[in-house]
Amino acid sequence: MAEHHHILVTGGAGFLGSHLVDRLLADGHSVVCLDNLFTGKAANIAHLKNNPRLHFIEHDVITPLSLKVDMIYNLACPASPVHYQADAVRTLKTSVLGAINMLDLARANNARIFQASTSEVYGDPDVHPQPESYWGNVNPHGIRSCYDEGKRCAESLFFDYHRQYGVEIKVARIFNTYGSRMHPQDGRVVSNFIVQALRGEDLTIYGDGQQTRSFCFVDDLIEGFVRLMNSKPEVTGPVNLGNPNEFTMMELAEKVLHLTSSNSKLVYLPLPLDDPQQRRPDISLAQTLLDWEPKIQLENGLVKTIAYFQSLKG
Repeated sequence: MAEHHHILVTGGAGFLGSHLVDRLLADGHSVVCLDNLFTGKAANIAHLKNNPRLHFIEHDVITPLSLKVDMIYNLACPASPVHYQADAVRTLKTSVLGAINMLDLARANNARIFQASTSEVYGDPDVHPQPESYWGNVNPHGIRSCYDEGKRCAESLFFDYHRQYGVEIKVARIFNTYGSRMHPQDGRVVSNFIVQALRGEDLTIYGDGQQTRSFCFVDDLIEGFVRLMNSKPEVTGPVNLGNPNEFTMMELAEKVLHLTSSNSKLVYLPLPLDDPQQRRPDISLAQTLLDWEPKIQLENGLVKTIAYFQSLKG
């Protein structure tokens, strides 16, 4: 019989966090969902309000808290440029102080802790695809550094707590993910294109549209989270989690236009500062250590995501 845990999910009302909460409850665990609702939404977990194994706490990870848990998934942090640049200092505090507070909580409970790191630790990479051994090419004082460097510092803290205090850690580097419950105004390319196409607005392409991203459907990513958390203690990460299939922004735009039957036009705007030109994970480590790789192809995932955004129009 599967072992059931008492699990804390920070950022649990967010896009990824709410899907993780769904999965953990479905697996029979008790879940404390913690969120300050800055970018998370109560609506993302409203369908769970009568579940007796879910407890919601409105709280900011910048402030310490005391709880009895045996696993922690630390997902708390604005993750799109629109949101993390809105209050850069707070974003850094969330990544750094949030990591310290959650690591202290893990240490106090002798709990295993998972860190949602990011492919942004690689910056604008000069190695392609990006393996975990690559140290990155990050601007330490640019407009994206509050997020990029905050996540890099959080990784440092996780490994220092592991070495110094023996805290059992799991660090995942998340690549572009999409699916239901994405924030319509998060400024990410998948949600931007879908919302614009459904409204009949021009699709905004930054630069020449030849920059690439790799898009992982949310269900695949959550499976990777769970497998990493449940892996052997010696598997600490960092482990890349993402879809290695690479698409240009032009290819993505054309798929969205086709799937929405939209007559929207494409318009071109200047590329944002420090925006990476290429992004594709090397997932060989996840394949070897976790027996994990994405199953859902981009077109199938887009159909599900478009249906979600259509449902919001009502």
